[in-house]
Amino acid sequence: MTHILSRSLLVILFGLLLAPLLPAIVMSFSADNNLAFPPSGWSFRWYSAVLSNERFLAGLKLSVTLAIAATILSLAFGVAASYALVRSKIPFANSLIALFTAPLIVPSIILGLGLLLVFVQLKLNGSYFALVFTHTMIVTPFVIRILVTGLQTMPADIESAAASLGARPLTVFRRITLPTLTPSITGAALLSFLISFDEVAITLFLAGQSLSTLPVAIYRYTTERTDPQIAALSVLLILLSVSLMVLLERVIGLARAIGK
Repeated sequence: MTHILSRSLLVILFGLLLAPLLPAIVMSFSADNNLAFPPSGWSFRWYSAVLSNERFLAGLKLSVTLAIAATILSLAFGVAASYALVRSKIPFANSLIALFTAPLIVPSIILGLGLLLVFVQLKLNGSYFALVFTHTMIVTPFVIRILVTGLQTMPADIESAAASLGARPLTVFRRITLPTLTPSITGAALLSFLISFDEVAITLFLAGQSLSTLPVAIYRYTTERTDPQIAALSVLLILLSVSLMVLLERVIGLARAIGK
């Protein structure tokens, strides 16, 4: 009886999560010129419109390059920081870990406003540097959480054994630590890419008219028009996000990806 009840609750939960997506999926195949549910006819033309929309394509290119840059920088900093926090016997390491992950609990609007004020003073607002710096700052706490968990669950005896056999610290790190951390690093890279790619709230504060990521381009488009092109693009982005999350689950597991 308990098993049946659990399955029923799970089905209801998934239904509640998926219900808001169904209208978007249906309207993405609409033949109408405006968003209407249910559609009066069916067509794939809005998917073709999305794939030929220069604004969306430019936003996609910027989002991908920005996410790649933020991922590379956050991994470089995250690997060094997490290794130092876990392996170097730094005083107050737990407090420092909490400090590094503090941006996770700061509301996006407050963080975005603070960064806007800083970059305006530095005359960098609306620049590519400002976006790369901000996205790196946003995703780095997630990277550190994942890598700290990976290092804490990795037996330190492996590194000690290599060191006792004469391996230098850099050799131990390169030949033992990094290969063992590969699943965690891969998971951190996938998650940071996804978070950077989907980020919109803070980017709205910092992106100028010449720099619009795909989420920002979508937001600006919805303030001008209400055609099913948005629904078609939403479906494509949902498929991308779900694919990356499934890949993340297979590589590292979602629970470990959030630092549990």
